[in-house]
Amino acid sequence: MPAEGPEMEIVHLLRAVTVELGLHSARFANRNDMHPTDVRALIALMDARRAGEETTAGRLGGTLGLNSAGTTAVIDRLERAGHVRRVRGRADRRQVVVEVDERAVALGRAFFGPLIGRTVELLRGYDERELAAIRGFLDGVRQAAAGAD
Repeated sequence: MPAEGPEMEIVHLLRAVTVELGLHSARFANRNDMHPTDVRALIALMDARRAGEETTAGRLGGTLGLNSAGTTAVIDRLERAGHVRRVRGRADRRQVVVEVDERAVALGRAFFGPLIGRTVELLRGYDERELAAIRGFLDGVRQAAAGAD
């Protein structure tokens, strides 16, 4: 373990941010009668949509670290709640993909929008070089966490 210093202070701060974001997400899940995994699934589906990618159940399960039965349970819960729907793929009509319903997007925007707005406002205080450093740091931490197994 590295000695305490400015780097470890940032590591501890990042951990605290992670905890706070997790608690915020849990509040959203509780207020909307969702399991925390349902919220992670919606985020994954919205990220894929923003990237213009279709998401099959298998891909969603891989992203969430779930087996087939667990993935089906999540999709079924979200579908019953009206947050997602199963549709035929655009590129391959034989494929079934999962799409987020606009009502789920609006629900998320209403809850997470103020936090996102405050975060964007904070980032506007940094110049391009500083933003590149923040982006690089966060992406590096994400990659390190993804490969931590």
